[in-house]
Amino acid sequence: MKQSTLLFSVIILSVLSLASWAAAGTVIQNKGSDTLVNVAQTWAEAYRKVDPDISIAVTGGGSGTGFAALINGTVDIANASRKIKRIERNMAKKNGHDPVQFIVGYDALAVFINKNNPLNSASLGQLAGIYGEKGKIVRWDQLGVKVPGCAGQEIIRISRQNNSGTYAYFRETIMEREDYKAGSRDMHGSKDVIDLVSKTPCAIGYSGLAYDTDQVKMLCISEKEGGKCVEPSEKTASNKTYPIARPLFMYTNGKPTGAVKKYIDWILSDEGQCIIKKKGYAPVRPVTCK
Repeated sequence: MKQSTLLFSVIILSVLSLASWAAAGTVIQNKGSDTLVNVAQTWAEAYRKVDPDISIAVTGGGSGTGFAALINGTVDIANASRKIKRIERNMAKKNGHDPVQFIVGYDALAVFINKNNPLNSASLGQLAGIYGEKGKIVRWDQLGVKVPGCAGQEIIRISRQNNSGTYAYFRETIMEREDYKAGSRDMHGSKDVIDLVSKTPCAIGYSGLAYDTDQVKMLCISEKEGGKCVEPSEKTASNKTYPIARPLFMYTNGKPTGAVKKYIDWILSDEGQCIIKKKGYAPVRPVTCK
């Protein structure tokens, strides 16, 4: 058999296989928050054991990407680490879609530094001084530390791209909507933030608690300079004592029905909430897990 004929046969068989699979099951499209993407993938994999006829296709890209897909009607569920904006909701309604919000967990938005950095804590005001457009903190010695391996002690700011819900939440909570200072290194995903901070002595970055590794260090955060700081953790995210605790969301187009409703209900069940707990986030309510 000629190579071109063989290739054509493989393509035809692949298409027939996909068509057969699609006819036998339902696919739920789930897109959005990079903070939630890992736990969303774990939920999707676990749910196949609950209902083998349902497949959940999970992609990240940021909360803004998820909302854009919801507005365009190309997803069943949009994941987000921030609330939907009024303009996004209005655009969705203009297109005949009605976003409905579900809180699926809580996160402590952690601030990460290199593990060799001697700094242990920071206030919200100091973080605004580092990241905010009007902020005057540009060197580590302004915070009273000398960082080993950091030439010139200049702070390297690691941030997220502006389609990220984490980017928007950090700006709103830390800087009170002040613009970010120019010159930060903007990462596509949370894992990218952690990787760069771990390899860069001068760096500081922010990401979801679940992305913590032993290659970086999390700062204890206080609301005011000199005040008592709180460590980011599942407990402090759940009881909201951590100053940068936030809810995590899923949005559907209208009140969910059928397979989408069953999937959301399962995520909010003890089984689904134990998965988000094991991933390092706080569940929406106390649960007992094996």
